[in-house]
Amino acid sequence: MNTKWLNTCALVLVVAAVALVGFKNIKRDEGHPLLNVSYDPTRELYTEINTRFIPKYEDETGDWVGVEQSHGGSARQARAVAAGLAADVVTLALPSDIDVLVKHGLVAQDWQKRFPNHSQPYSSTIVFVVRKNNPKHIKDWPDLIGADVNVITPDPKSSGNGKLSLLAAWGSVIKRGGSENQARDFIEQLYKHVPVLGQGARDSTTTFVLAGVGDVHLTWENEALREVKESRGELEVVYPPLSIRAEPSVTWVDSYVEQHQSASAAKAYLSYLYTDQAQEMFARHGYRPINEKILQENRNQLPEIALFPVTLIARDWNDAHTKFFGDNGIFDIIRRPVAGSRSANTQPLSANAP
Repeated sequence: MNTKWLNTCALVLVVAAVALVGFKNIKRDEGHPLLNVSYDPTRELYTEINTRFIPKYEDETGDWVGVEQSHGGSARQARAVAAGLAADVVTLALPSDIDVLVKHGLVAQDWQKRFPNHSQPYSSTIVFVVRKNNPKHIKDWPDLIGADVNVITPDPKSSGNGKLSLLAAWGSVIKRGGSENQARDFIEQLYKHVPVLGQGARDSTTTFVLAGVGDVHLTWENEALREVKESRGELEVVYPPLSIRAEPSVTWVDSYVEQHQSASAAKAYLSYLYTDQAQEMFARHGYRPINEKILQENRNQLPEIALFPVTLIARDWNDAHTKFFGDNGIFDIIRRPVAGSRSANTQPLSANAP
């Protein structure tokens, strides 16, 4: 046997293998990681989505792409992108948060036409989390203003959770036939029961769960389910009879994907959110997928609840933002009597915050 030939062949194979590994490493080093700027409680969701999307994208295209995440209060995240945080994609709590980026010329006006269901791959709502055995007997929105009830909810100026909690409370009055004056009175009373305003959903979760402050936490349905699961029996979810339909929205950021030359990967990433695999992940993490079959298969975790649209209380999300959270909007007006309540914010919020 010609051992010299075998040794030469083996050497060639080793060199080829090393070169292939080197090529893949170079490809991974040079691949542009997508930056997904999202709202506060989606950390766990997108961590799982990323682990599934990355190998799928590489298998289908031969290209590797990493995904990095940024999380915080949705309004603050939108302001950060507007100020230069170079997001390839945004997955934010409210359509009006993305419209902030439209106003800054970063996203095209027709972004809601880019993906099915107005670029909303799932929906959600606001529910209550209470202490074990619900000692304050909180079942519905009027129970939140009981004499000895303390409510934890984030600041609407920085948080999508905070905005939706206020809108849900307001809408609960209107839906039952109340007037705007009655809704305003209810909201004013409600915020007298809020001892601390966090910057975002996860901040308020920390206050309620770890610091033990408050009797009830107004939060995203998915966050409520996660809190209760991790509490090992110390917390319970309460579904009020009605709440608001939340419509988290997604898009790529035109200006930044052009700079990064990442449009193809960004579009593929957001398209993946509409696949059955991603829709099942939404349901598993406590979000309501738009795939009706998958939603019905998860009714044990995502029960039927009467959800009213934002159009019950405003023309659309942008009108709701201006009416309730703009300068001298309803929130600015009603919070003046409770200016003494302490804030969890380490930095003061701008009066011009979107």
